[in-house]
Parts: sequence; C-alpha cells; structure tokens
Amino acid sequence: MKPRLNIVTIGVNKLKQSREFYRTALGWEPAKGSDENIVFYNQSGIVFALYPLDKLAEDAETSADRSGFSGVTLAINLESKEAVDQLYKQVIENGGKSLVEPRKTFWGGYDCYFADPDGHSWEIAWAPFWKFDNNGSLILE
Repeated sequence: MKPRLNIVTIGVNKLKQSREFYRTALGWEPAKGSDENIVFYNQSGIVFALYPLDKLAEDAETSADRSGFSGVTLAINLESKEAVDQLYKQVIENGGKSLVEPRKTFWGGYDCYFADPDGHSWEIAWAPFWKFDNNGSLILE
C-alpha cells in the first residue's frame, strides 16, 4: 500500500464551540459535508475533522476518558518566524491556551505550542530547510 493519511479526526466536547474556535483562531472555514454533527476542513489533500468526543470513542469502542499528554501533536508549518509569531498571537487572542511561547529550537527552527479548547496540543513551526508546494504542503525530498 502506498503511504497515505486521508483524515485526522479529533474528539471535542462542544462541537459548536470548537467549530467557532477554529474559524476565529485559525481562519478555517468548514468544508462541504459539515453539519451540526461533524465539521470537516480541507487541508490541501488531508481532511481535518471535529467530532463529538463521546461519539468518536464509542465508534472506536474505547473510553472517552482523557488525562495528561496524549502523545500526539498536530502541526502547522509556516514560511517565516514572523508568521509563527502572528498566528500564535491570533490563536491566543481567540481562546487558545499557550503551552510554549515562540522560541528558537534546538534543531535550528522556531516554534511554539498551544492547546485548543479541548486540550489538543498544536505546534506552529518554521524551519529554514522546509520547502512548500503551491498548496502550502511540505515537500519532503
């Protein structure tokens, strides 16, 4: 099978509130197929989705209990340090919780972390060696 990642779905406690957070904090508009039960965002080849946590856990036949770090972070990679600073500020002003303020990294880049209203960890990062295609997707060579 060719490597592929098609959809990333995160469980949220208040779908309407999370939908508004992603609209105001990141400027993402819901894609076709979104409704009061699920929200989709087109991410240039990958679909990011919000779904009620209890229903997602039920579908996966697992517990909806969450505590501590889940071992997963989601990342938004940008073209400059200034873009990282700007998006971080916008996210925090719109309800994101600061986890790590923008900083130089040990690997030569620049990043920060925030949590969405449900505590999902997000990184916003820049690296001098990253290249992007016309859709804003990372090019790994």
